Amino acid sequence: MPLPLIVPTLLACALLAGCSAGKNQEEPASRAQAAGDAIADSINDAPATPTPPGTAPARAGGSRKVKETGPLYDFEYAYPAEAGAIPALKAWLDADLKKQREDLIAEAKDGKADAKTNDYPFNGYSSGLTWSRVADLPGWLSLSGLTYEFTGGAHPNHGYAALLWDKTANRQRTATDLFLSKAAFSAAIRDVFCDALDRQRETKRGEKVNRASGDEFDACLDPADSTVILGSSNHQTFDRLGVLIGPYEAGPYAEGDYEVSLPVTQAVLDAVKPEYKAAFSLKK
Repeated sequence: MPLPLIVPTLLACALLAGCSAGKNQEEPASRAQAAGDAIADSINDAPATPTPPGTAPARAGGSRKVKETGPLYDFEYAYPAEAGAIPALKAWLDADLKKQREDLIAEAKDGKADAKTNDYPFNGYSSGLTWSRVADLPGWLSLSGLTYEFTGGAHPNHGYAALLWDKTANRQRTATDLFLSKAAFSAAIRDVFCDALDRQRETKRGEKVNRASGDEFDACLDPADSTVILGSSNHQTFDRLGVLIGPYEAGPYAEGDYEVSLPVTQAVLDAVKPEYKAAFSLKK
């Protein structure tokens, strides 16, 4: 059996408002909690019995959750009703689900064959991606995702994903697409981001962080290189943003994840492209 997912604590729902897995679900709602939250408590809370493919078809306008378990692989993919209600986005997510499932099965078959050839135990592979709503605004849908995988290594791995849907243009964008450049985005938040990240590091480590130590895990990060999500507390405009940092990015694996939540400030607004300024407001 694959090892259980190590669950990080994510950004508080009050900061990036909009925690919901939606209605009309094919399976009970994921235990994802916060906005930016895409976490199922464990990939092993159901018996390892095969689930026939296609038992959880997508519903028009609804959420979707597919979960398949068996000795060869465990696979899970889910998205909320808000995403399923947008036909073009739903089509993209369903295609992504299909591709990720097919890739996992192919890799697991190769891994099992290699284990047999080289006479070592085969442990089933696992992979999953769960999308959760961060903010559903009149012109935008912001989602965050948690990915996980286990392919027979020392431990499972997980990371973050983000998906920003422009309802007016009916297409995907990234959060940094809305800014003059990635460099402009980073410059607008870097100082406060680095200070917030160091405070979290110090809490975990019990000692001050020395950015000049030469240790890569003491250095600050470029926030644009991590997963950036846009959130809202007023349900009308983006007035919060989050930077989600997976294992090995800001510290060793044992330190787990880091999540930095920041308000939209004037510096952030100044870095937004003119055509997208109406989508943002200062956090009050």
